[in-house]
Order: sequence, then C-alpha cells, then structure tokens
Amino acid sequence: MASNSTDLNLRVNISNKQILSIALPITASIIVPQINFITNNIFLGGLGQRALALAGITGVYYLIFAVMGHGLNNGLQALISRRAGENRIDAIGNLFSQGIRVSLVFAAMGILITWFVAPVVLGWSLHDPESVKQSVSFLHIRILGLPLLYVYQMRNALLVGTNQSKYLIIGTATEAITNVFFDYSLIYGKFGMPQLGFNGAAYASIISEFAGLAVIFIVIRMNGITKQLHLFKNWAFDLENIKLILKQSYPLILQHAISIMSWEFFYILIEHHGERDLAISNTMRNIFGFFGCFTWAFAATANTMVSNVIGQKLHQDVEKLIYKIMGWSLGFALLVCTFLNIFPHLFLSIYGQGEDFIQAAIPVLRVVSSALVFMSISVVWMNAVTGTGNSKMNLLSEIAAITFYCIYVYTVLEKLKLPITYGWASEWIYWTTILIPSFWYIKSGKWKLRKM
Repeated sequence: MASNSTDLNLRVNISNKQILSIALPITASIIVPQINFITNNIFLGGLGQRALALAGITGVYYLIFAVMGHGLNNGLQALISRRAGENRIDAIGNLFSQGIRVSLVFAAMGILITWFVAPVVLGWSLHDPESVKQSVSFLHIRILGLPLLYVYQMRNALLVGTNQSKYLIIGTATEAITNVFFDYSLIYGKFGMPQLGFNGAAYASIISEFAGLAVIFIVIRMNGITKQLHLFKNWAFDLENIKLILKQSYPLILQHAISIMSWEFFYILIEHHGERDLAISNTMRNIFGFFGCFTWAFAATANTMVSNVIGQKLHQDVEKLIYKIMGWSLGFALLVCTFLNIFPHLFLSIYGQGEDFIQAAIPVLRVVSSALVFMSISVVWMNAVTGTGNSKMNLLSEIAAITFYCIYVYTVLEKLKLPITYGWASEWIYWTTILIPSFWYIKSGKWKLRKM
C-alpha cells in the first residue's frame, strides 16, 4: 500500500507541546539505563573502592561501543524522521530492517575487538595487574550484550523518528527493574543465585537488556505499529538503503567513538592519580549520564524535529524550532546545576564511601554541574546539524573539540599533576568548541541545499 494512501500522518509542528510530547518520553527512556549504571555502581561500591574505580574504566570502555550504536541510531533516526516528514510511510520499514542488519555487523566487530584487542590495550595502559585482570574478565562477559543493545537502539530510532517516543518508557522500565533485581542477586549471591561479585553486574546488565528488548517488541506488535510502518515486511538485502544509512551514520559513529575514546584516555590519566580520584571521577560520569538525560532527550528531539520539518519543506521554521528546544534544554540544565550545588552531599552520599570521599568530590561536582549547562546548549545545536543531514559537519566539530580536550587533559593531569578538578574543567573547553561550528553552520543556511 502506498504511504500517501494511508491516514497515518507522522508530520510534526513546532509548538512547545509537540516538543515536550517527544522529549519527555525520551528523557524517561534515557534515565532508566543511567539508573542502571548508578545502581551497578552503588552495589559495586559495597565491594570496596577498587570495584567502584574499575567500574569507571570498564563502564567507559563499554560506552565506546554503546555510543557507536548511538551514532548509528542518530543517523537512522534522521532518515526515518525525514521520510515521516515527507509522509513516505512505506519507506520506513525497509530503513529499519536495514538498520538492524548493519547494527548486528557492528556488534560482531565489537565483540571480536573486546576479546582479542582490549586485553592488550588495558594491559599497556593500566598500572595495576590485578585491575587489568578484573577489567578484562568483566568486559569479556559484558560485551556479549552488545547485539541486544544495538537492536534496542534501532528500535529507539524507529519510535522517536515516527513521533511515538511514549512507547520507549515501557521497555526501559522493564530493563531497570530487571537490572536492579539481578544486580543485587548476582553481585551478592542473594535469592539462591551464585555470588559473582564484580562480574555479577555484567551478567545482570545482559539479562536486563534482553528483557527490555523482548518487552518493547511485544508492545510494538500489540499496538499495531508493526503493520502501520510495514515492519518486517521486506527483509531483503537493500544495498541502496544500507549505503544511505552508512553515509548518514558513519560520521556520527566516528564522532561518538572518538569522543568516548578520549574519555577513556581521560580515565586512564585519572587512574594514574590513584583509586580515590578514579572512584570520584566515576561518580562524575554518573552525574553526566543521569542528570544529562534531559539534555540528550532535547538533543534527540532536535534531530528528529528538524529533519521532519525540513521534510515538510518548512525551512523557515527551523531556527525558531531550535531556539525553542534550546530554551527547554537550558532551563532543565540550570535546575539540575542549582540542585547539585545546593545539595552535593545528598547525591554523593549514595555511594557509601565516607565523608573524606564526599569532601574531595564536591569541588569536582561543582565544575561538572556547570559543564552540564554548557552541554545543554551545545548538544541541541549539534543534533540540529544532524537533522539537516550534514553529519560530516558533526565529525569535523568533534575532531576539533577532541584535539583541544586531549591536549588540555594530558598537560593538566599528566605533565603538571594538578588535582582532578582542573582536569574536569576540560568539559568547558569541549562543549564550547562543539557549539561554535554547529551554530555557524545552522546560521549560514548551507543546510537548505542538502538532500537525504
């Protein structure tokens, strides 16, 4: 059935109500995995400061592959949103099936790299042999969840790109509940399950990813989305759509991978400062992950709405839309920053590491909370660029930002041996550098000539 003969209309308007109707469910869906990260760290904190510190190294490593999937997600989401704006419903199902095919190939590559390359890299970079052994053991298990994560992310691209983000909450809630139960059970050996310690968190994460994925596909089918969007109708290999997905996604995949690799480099430098500084930095990662959820939700909203509006040929509304989304993102970030600076003890005490740990972490928290404000503006403009279809612009911005970032952190942490508070100030440099070219590109109007 041709798309234009259906009654399904997936076009968006640029009202605040439309923005929030897309962004708030995305926020909930992003928060839940971050709750999983924090839950892992709380339970692992019960095993001691070493386990909490290693969670930072292994967590950021896995995040490298997770954000590569996120880059593929963003590229596919922009394409699906453009087809939705053009009201070409019949094209969406095939894009989704080709996206899953590409994601599973990437997952297989990630597993092989982790099994055969990661032990060498970690052995070279970390100072403590026991830390290397525990990290490698954990990652060999954890990486097996990558295919589940990637398919999960393709599902996110489908639901957000077709303005049905409300269904994201169901799958992620299932994942959160499952993760908390199995974290507690497998780390500490409760409810008759084996006591696996540090590796228990890896098994718990894989089980929860499977549960969330299974539930959301059931929900999609039960709500008729499978039939509406022609999902699973045509799984034949489609070289043209695969090329289109890769063309749109590869700069974003590289962008996100380079970004998190630099963060892994940052954490390796922090490890040279000792376990406590590494444990503090791991809690800061949780702050970026959890409290940054609002920001990333509005960023995803910018991506999908900008692409959809361009698909409707409403180019004159794009900048107005970006400013509206940026206003919401900035407002939430300022609330979070205020909360964290008024109640730092409240957040830091949940890790159970004592008053000395909290006092050492507070100055870092103040720097990180202010960086969230910088991020809230930059990511909206960066993802608006993604929505225009020029993902190469994002990659160039990332390369410039990472270059300044890495030079700064190496100088401050490794050469000058300054406290990690100064190291975390690198986030100010990074997000400012991301903003400038993204803002310039949208203002230039060059995106109006691009086709997807």
